[in-house]
Amino acid sequence: MTNQAPPLVGYDVFACDRALVEAVERHLDPGLLDEARADLSGLGRTAGSAQAQEWGVLANENPPVLHTHDRYGNRIDEVAFHPSWHRLLGKAVAAGLTSAWNRPGGHVRRAAGFLVWTQTEGGHGCPVSMTHAAVPALRADPALAAEWEPRLTSTVYDEGLRPAAEKAGVLFGMGMTEKQGGSDVRANTTRARALAEDGTYELVGHKWFCSAPMSDGFLVLAQAEAGLTCFLVPRVLEDGSRNVFAIQRLKDKLGNKSNASSEVEFDGTWARRVGDEGRGVRTIIEMVAATRLDCVIGSAALMRQAVAQAVHHATYREAFGGKLVDKPLMRNVLADLALESEAATTLALRLAAAYDDGSEREQAFLRLAVPAAKYWVTKRCTPLAGEALECLGGNGYVEESGMPRLLREAPLNSIWEGSGNVQALDVLRALQREPQALNAFLEEVGAARGADHRLDGAIKGLLTELADLDGIEARARRLVERMALVLQGSLLVRYAPPEVADAFCASRLGGDWGAAFGTLPHSLDLGAVVERAAVRL
Repeated sequence: MTNQAPPLVGYDVFACDRALVEAVERHLDPGLLDEARADLSGLGRTAGSAQAQEWGVLANENPPVLHTHDRYGNRIDEVAFHPSWHRLLGKAVAAGLTSAWNRPGGHVRRAAGFLVWTQTEGGHGCPVSMTHAAVPALRADPALAAEWEPRLTSTVYDEGLRPAAEKAGVLFGMGMTEKQGGSDVRANTTRARALAEDGTYELVGHKWFCSAPMSDGFLVLAQAEAGLTCFLVPRVLEDGSRNVFAIQRLKDKLGNKSNASSEVEFDGTWARRVGDEGRGVRTIIEMVAATRLDCVIGSAALMRQAVAQAVHHATYREAFGGKLVDKPLMRNVLADLALESEAATTLALRLAAAYDDGSEREQAFLRLAVPAAKYWVTKRCTPLAGEALECLGGNGYVEESGMPRLLREAPLNSIWEGSGNVQALDVLRALQREPQALNAFLEEVGAARGADHRLDGAIKGLLTELADLDGIEARARRLVERMALVLQGSLLVRYAPPEVADAFCASRLGGDWGAAFGTLPHSLDLGAVVERAAVRL
């Protein structure tokens, strides 16, 4: 057999990603770097191993199965997973991917780990993300947080449905959307009736999308007497009995096959209130923001794996008298894909660093930057995955390559936690209600002013758009796209090698670009951009 690329296996997914390594070094305190590098490289070697890659394949080829009843006809509502799913999830928990809130540099380290590990398989990132993100929402009730946070941030994966107090670690899911409302969660019809014990309720209603139904607990929204309220629903009650949590079916999805997404019914389901009645959206919004950031990180991970596979294939494959990677047109395509990937990674880690900082300025920055990044990065994922697949030709179109699984997974993060329009409208709300958010955003992008004339022109154009409120909702997508590109450009001008920043600004900000990947100006140093993205075995 000749002229076939070897499998991309047996490498350190972290150490071979120069953009990610540099971002970790940039945002972490120097005293944490040695330990972080060691941890991330250990995780990276596992992620790049043949064993972990096989776990990802098997978890998707053997999707979860719902068992509603036991052999005696008792309702059990359990979801069975392939052992590979549990291995992936166990490694994620052990690596601290649900534990970021209480350790120095925790969000940067976790973001880098999440970006590395989910390259093996994207579906199991869902319960990892929600478990991590539940912590800030639960802190609305200090007593609940004290009880549940140590379990959520544990590095022990303890599978099986038992009372949470008996487990070394737990996972959380979330249920907000309903049939009649979708993203309009204020239209929810699930009802909450207060019980005699303070803070406890019973719920009656349904959830059209409830993610990770095998989890130990869920944050859900329901209508209480004072309005929409956030509740914690445990799967198993303290006495060991099962809470009422009827899983009606699992969703048959385009991709994300390894992960269970479900429809559930509540009928006298026991719940604890989280936060005040009538303030459900405000309570759960911190969870939503954290999961939106994970959508950005997850898309960056998928982009990185797609680019790594495309460059790897082109490095070994020969056509028309030479290596594909040396052909000017293929080099243009690969460089364009690499730019998109590096911009996504750089932005994702910058947002994680803002979480670690925690200052008022950084929190204000996140209020605009997270929905803008979620909008743009997740939208770029699908065309990038499709173009990367095409780089492998027919080899990429067959399942054995792994590229079809990446392509099916690609649209997911753009839909979950609010689709594109929801993110764009969220940016508009922040612009209208929180002037400090815009100030923080403009300070961030302005830090690179004067370094590149195309970036300067893009910032000026953005300010012009922000000053014109006429028809703002109808053009919200264009505005948010421009905000995300200017932010990425500012970060790359400050932190990336000159050839990367130059190519990004020329194409994304300067307009010297076509409507498809592979249309960069030919005069740029495209070889250096591709070389930076390559994995060297």
